[in-house]
Amino acid sequence: MRIVLQRVNQATVSIEGAVAGFIKKGFVLLVGFTHSDNEKSLQWCVNKVINLRVFPDETGAMNNSLLTLENPGILIVSNFTLYGSTEKGLRPNFMQSAPPAIAEPLYNRFVELMKQHSQITIETGRFGAMMDVSLINDGPVTLVIDSPSG
Repeated sequence: MRIVLQRVNQATVSIEGAVAGFIKKGFVLLVGFTHSDNEKSLQWCVNKVINLRVFPDETGAMNNSLLTLENPGILIVSNFTLYGSTEKGLRPNFMQSAPPAIAEPLYNRFVELMKQHSQITIETGRFGAMMDVSLINDGPVTLVIDSPSG
């Protein structure tokens, strides 16, 4: 599983011109899945995202997690292109991306696991949809998180 995490002051995802999800301070997660992802990958990523210390403390050092914020939010957007390879040629190869039949249940389970943290507002796009994501980066802080192999 691969996540591009962006720390944001606010973010919105729209589908066909209608807002599907909106958060204030928190994270935007672009999430992609590969063939070997499983429940263990999902659990590892949920724990990493929830507890990642990338918010400033009183001295400005990144020592605080999402859980220290008042009304934190996470906007989760599926993104199969995260496993696109650009090693050869000028057109990405998506062979490492899990097909929808595998990726969609993983995406839904990831969202479900995130929602178990009731103190965090979870918003989503729609799996497989063409989406417009708008955000205001905070920092900017952007990280790539790769789950350990299966």
